[in-house]
Amino acid sequence: MKQRLTAVMYGWLSIVILLLLTSMTLALFLRFTSLTNPLLNQLAVMASFLILFISGLISGIKAKQKGWIIGMMLSLSYSLVIYLFHFLGYGEHFTFTQLLYHLGFLMITIVGSIFGVNLTGSKEVN
Repeated sequence: MKQRLTAVMYGWLSIVILLLLTSMTLALFLRFTSLTNPLLNQLAVMASFLILFISGLISGIKAKQKGWIIGMMLSLSYSLVIYLFHFLGYGEHFTFTQLLYHLGFLMITIVGSIFGVNLTGSKEVN
């Protein structure tokens, strides 16, 4: 259990770092280029999927086993934090579109963690 929580914490650390870097990059693009708002929304969604895949990959590498559980824990905790921010900050629940995005986040994070577990290789001998 401790190994799983450590893996999820590594995933969270990578999410925070990658989100900060991505948001600074997108802000600079918005300021110094002719980037429009619809394109910015699409870039932000694509970046979110990529960030969660990479974070799932890092968590899976750290956990070395049961990647789907690690990916599910990471994605559900991410969705919970986003939901709490959205609900407590704006007083609104998720829309159907946002639920679909978070379902996609769940799937891509699980796939990333499964890849991460399989990248490390199995150390067990039968």
